Amino acid sequence: MTMTIWGIRNRAIGFVVLCFTTMCFHSPPLLAQTEPVLEWGNRAPLIKPNSEMAVAHLDGKIYIIGGYPSTRISVNTVQVYDIKSDSWRLTTPYPTTINHASAVGLDGILYVIGGQINAGGRGKKSRYTSAVNAFDPKTEKWTVRAPMPTARSAMAHAVIDGNIYVAGGRPPQGHDFAVYDPKADKWTSLPNLPTARNHMAAAAIGGKLYVAGGRFGGGFRSEITAVLEMYDPDSNQWIAKRPMSEARSGLNGIAVNGCFHTFSGEHPTAGPSGVFPHHEVYDPKTDRWRRLPDIPIPVHGVTGLAYVNGWIHLPGGGTRMGGSSGSTHHQVVRPGMRCD
Repeated sequence: MTMTIWGIRNRAIGFVVLCFTTMCFHSPPLLAQTEPVLEWGNRAPLIKPNSEMAVAHLDGKIYIIGGYPSTRISVNTVQVYDIKSDSWRLTTPYPTTINHASAVGLDGILYVIGGQINAGGRGKKSRYTSAVNAFDPKTEKWTVRAPMPTARSAMAHAVIDGNIYVAGGRPPQGHDFAVYDPKADKWTSLPNLPTARNHMAAAAIGGKLYVAGGRFGGGFRSEITAVLEMYDPDSNQWIAKRPMSEARSGLNGIAVNGCFHTFSGEHPTAGPSGVFPHHEVYDPKTDRWRRLPDIPIPVHGVTGLAYVNGWIHLPGGGTRMGGSSGSTHHQVVRPGMRCD
């Protein structure tokens, strides 16, 4: 029997109609009934180009730690953006050169976790670290904290109830998962991330951790995934959720108004630059993703974004696939949707 399949997407009412010869089926709504209003803009550019760096917001300032400049050479530079004056300055360098680390601003202290000390690749052996260092903006000094249970880089992280959750990364297996209590300076290992991966995005919403996308291998040409998994601290269990519409790795993510915003990513399938232009948002209440208008300048390798005074900040990032295209771009977007 010959079967004809065709589809229509109506953006106003948000459903898909599939017709099989004489029968039609309506899928569940994929999009909300109204399109959110987005406002994109730019802020003062970075002092130095950067990608694969750690980014965090703390007390009205955005910090960029380490990363690659316009070459695959790790740096220990710390750039600080003052939101009020729209200006950047340099502060005390990180104790070592670092890339692919995670950073969190919490209770007046900046924490930098893990990462990769050298670039690796092209016959060079990568050196990963479990180190955790804390920066006090008042003294502009770094102090050593308890290391992670395993050395790794390109992890996903988020804060829930004052604790820092760190999932996945490379190496060793990509499924390591642990939580750090800054007050006790103590790490606790948790159930493995079900889908072992690195270069993914994470966000904490409603007391739960969401981890999206990523890749399975170490290099940017590795197989990528669209998987989304949620961890519930109360039950200490992982739950599979609806995956993204398209597999991406090296993506950037943040939670705003109960929504999980994800931006860009890298892979050869993304086009000439190897960087995806996607801005896709997940609503935990409906377990649905929505594709919003593309980011003006697609960038990857921004490990952690900042949401301040109604704007999401995307500082720096690589404009081409790989680690040799760090930029000084400082894009901002005012999200126009709520999921809470």
